[in-house]
Amino acid sequence: MDVLGWLTGYIPESPALAGVWQAVSDGIIGASYVLIGIGVIWLLRRRPDFFEGRNLHVWLCGIFIFAGGLTHAVDAFAVGLPAGLRHVVKAATAGISILTVLAFWPLLSNLVRLPSLRQVEDTNRQLRREVAAHEATLRELETVHHDLEQRVADRTREVTRVKARFETALRGGKVYAFSQDRDLRYLWAYSPSGDANGDIVGRTDQEVLPATERDAVIALKRRVIETGVAEDCEVFYPIPHGSVLLSLHVEPAVGGDGRIEGVTCAAIDISRLRSLESEQRRLAAELRAALTRYEIALRGSHVTVFTQDRALAYTSVSGPMFGRDPDEIVGRTEEEDFGIQDHRRLSALKREILDSAEPRDSEIRVQTNGATHWYDVHLEPLPDLTGAVVGLAGAAVDVTERKQGEAHLRLLMRELTHRSKNLLAVIQAMARQTARHTSSPDEFLDQFGARLQALATSHDILVQESWHGASLTALTRQQLGHYLNGPRTQISIDGPPVVLRPEAAQSVGLALHELAANAAKYGALSVPDGHVDIRWRRGEDEKGIELSWAESDGPSVRVPDHRGFGSLVVEKNLSRALDADVHLDFDPAGVRCRIIIPPAHLLAGR
Repeated sequence: MDVLGWLTGYIPESPALAGVWQAVSDGIIGASYVLIGIGVIWLLRRRPDFFEGRNLHVWLCGIFIFAGGLTHAVDAFAVGLPAGLRHVVKAATAGISILTVLAFWPLLSNLVRLPSLRQVEDTNRQLRREVAAHEATLRELETVHHDLEQRVADRTREVTRVKARFETALRGGKVYAFSQDRDLRYLWAYSPSGDANGDIVGRTDQEVLPATERDAVIALKRRVIETGVAEDCEVFYPIPHGSVLLSLHVEPAVGGDGRIEGVTCAAIDISRLRSLESEQRRLAAELRAALTRYEIALRGSHVTVFTQDRALAYTSVSGPMFGRDPDEIVGRTEEEDFGIQDHRRLSALKREILDSAEPRDSEIRVQTNGATHWYDVHLEPLPDLTGAVVGLAGAAVDVTERKQGEAHLRLLMRELTHRSKNLLAVIQAMARQTARHTSSPDEFLDQFGARLQALATSHDILVQESWHGASLTALTRQQLGHYLNGPRTQISIDGPPVVLRPEAAQSVGLALHELAANAAKYGALSVPDGHVDIRWRRGEDEKGIELSWAESDGPSVRVPDHRGFGSLVVEKNLSRALDADVHLDFDPAGVRCRIIIPPAHLLAGR
């Protein structure tokens, strides 16, 4: 059956029904066109990038479809529309159609050349194979890239570590490094202090070095460039915080063609080294001075410093000790014959110090050449650098003189008790005799006080000499001091050095006081022109002393009617107390007194 006939068989033959059928068909077709056109325009507005630069064509296509749909819609509803409106719509649609054809006609040649779907699929498969191959290659490249990145990272870390170690070494050694070209222009510089080196790079030694260093350093560097032989020197280089003394090492910088392109230098900061050397010399000098003072102090103080090991063998001795030289002591112990009394007690004390690590003091007695010597010993543990006790250190002070002084002091105390009793007896007798020869309390007080002062003066001299004796010269000057201190002295004193024993000093002192008091009251010291000459000399046997008192140019002297206390002190007391030969002469020209003191009242060798 013919298809067209089959289709036309369903079309109604009635004109009214046929008109309805045509109107419905045109309405459906028009509505479809309109919706498709609206969809194309909506897609174009939402995705202008989808058509890749063909927006105008798409707009025309959408408007063309929309206009075609509008035309069918007008035909569908032509019964109720004006005829002019249908003509306008169809004319507009025809114009749009022409524009669309004109816009799409040049594209037909391109559309003809477009590949078929099979070709596109083949091309896609080929592209996928190539993409897969490229992806494999890309993965290989990524693997190689990752490997290279890992190697670069490892080398970078290694270089960083090497650089860090290198810079640490340079900083620790205070090493400056730099390079210069043939014109001696700085190309690169490193400072261990981390200071910026931009100020030096690009400059030359003429601009950087101080005038005092410039010529010598430049000559050295040019010599290295010319000869290719490294050289060294010392130079002051300026830095941001001052200047440093550098030990400069200069080497030629050789390029790839073997030509010398400049110099590479390393400079070590030796400022602290020179400072330490100077400080070491200063400390060495101070140490020598301290050791000298130490040795002088030891010699002057009679202190001997020593050390011993744990076996108590002497390892060092600063000077003679126990009557022996250091060579005789070092290497030996107290168990050997050093003459130390109670050496077992001393050794036990030292072992106790080694165990307790506490210092101790002790006193030892040593017999040396038949004489007894005393030593005050201070002992301390001797530690090593770890603090372990490895021996002893000690100081021994010869206190023999102190011991003898203590013994002498005890003797003096006993003697003082005896002398105090005698002195009180002398003072009592002096008071009675003074009272007997004075007529009033005031006269008694004056004379007794003066005689008591004279006795005290003699005692002062004896105390200064630890009661060993008194110098006759000092005794005479002390008793007559107020007569010697005037602008014009009236007393002459002359005689060899003589030391009187304590008993003789007291008696002679009182006699000199009484002679001076009598001369001041009646004799040569009572007038300005009077003079007293006091002399003494060794006796004929060179053992005793002959002391003479001679007054001159004073008032005429007459023999007194009776002898007073002064005469008794001079004549009777000296004769009785010292067994001295005393002669007192009241010569009219001046009083004369001659006293011969026996040698028993003199101290020999003083």
